[in-house]
Amino acid sequence: MSKQPQTLLGAIRHFADPDVCQDFMVKLRWPNSTVICPTCGRDDVRYIATRRIWECKDKHAKRQFSVKVGTIFEDSPIPLDKWLATIWMIANSKNGVSSYEIHRSIGVTQKTAWFMLHRIRLAMKSESFDQMGGQVEVDETFIGGAARFMHKGRRERIKGKARGPIGKTAVIGLLERHGPDGHSRVRAKIIPNTRRNTLLPEIRKNVVRGSEVFTDDHPSYYFLKDDFAYEFVNHAEEYVRGKVHTNGIENFWSLLKRAIKGTYVSVEPFHLFRYLDEQSFRYNTRKTLDAGRFESVVGSVVGKRVTYQQLIGASTTPA
Repeated sequence: MSKQPQTLLGAIRHFADPDVCQDFMVKLRWPNSTVICPTCGRDDVRYIATRRIWECKDKHAKRQFSVKVGTIFEDSPIPLDKWLATIWMIANSKNGVSSYEIHRSIGVTQKTAWFMLHRIRLAMKSESFDQMGGQVEVDETFIGGAARFMHKGRRERIKGKARGPIGKTAVIGLLERHGPDGHSRVRAKIIPNTRRNTLLPEIRKNVVRGSEVFTDDHPSYYFLKDDFAYEFVNHAEEYVRGKVHTNGIENFWSLLKRAIKGTYVSVEPFHLFRYLDEQSFRYNTRKTLDAGRFESVVGSVVGKRVTYQQLIGASTTPA
């Protein structure tokens, strides 16, 4: 692969040529340069240069295909240069990038930009299912607007309770200190509540039995001592006791909430898990250079797709 751009300006210039965009995607998708039909797997396809598509020699549905087929770009009329510029922006903006900024920057409607960003967040979703080990911090938080800022109708729907987590979404976070690459990594997931029967199974599923687990003094964590080397810190008295603290995961919460409140302003609970995926990706690749982070996202676009109907909840088909 030829030398790739290292900055946003360089990326915009580099991918201004449609042929460069296509060659870039072909090399990422088919590293041996042999284009394969996504429908039947045949590798002796014919290239139609005038339309920048390929045609499979077998007669079947969708025998003609572009490099977008089978990726998050499928069925999108947006050219690849705009897609790749948007991926660079969201992957490398510390606090995220709003659909209105994308709308103004690349010349698409705000609605289209919103749809593009959610597709890219799908590519940012981690596919790792390995358990964490060593020293793991666990904490939970609530995300959502303060009740005093809610519309009167919404306040009434949550019975007018203006304090605490009422009307907010519960999220659990796990941070493994000094992960496989020597840097801490994080996972975050929406949970229905912060009761013991919810928190403990999530921790046991994601953390190797016998690992050191550190939390705050939430009583739901008490029974972790049965499976882990468990210690907690009481924030009413102290925040750090040697290696026992939750400062790492709390730092992640501050980054997440800064992005949501400062950039996205309002996030519906229905879509929150996608923003968790975005911020987790950005945190876990924080030591990677911009170009590497960009290629990591682009390299994950294959085999993932979400439709607009799924995004707005009009389709029950899983994203």
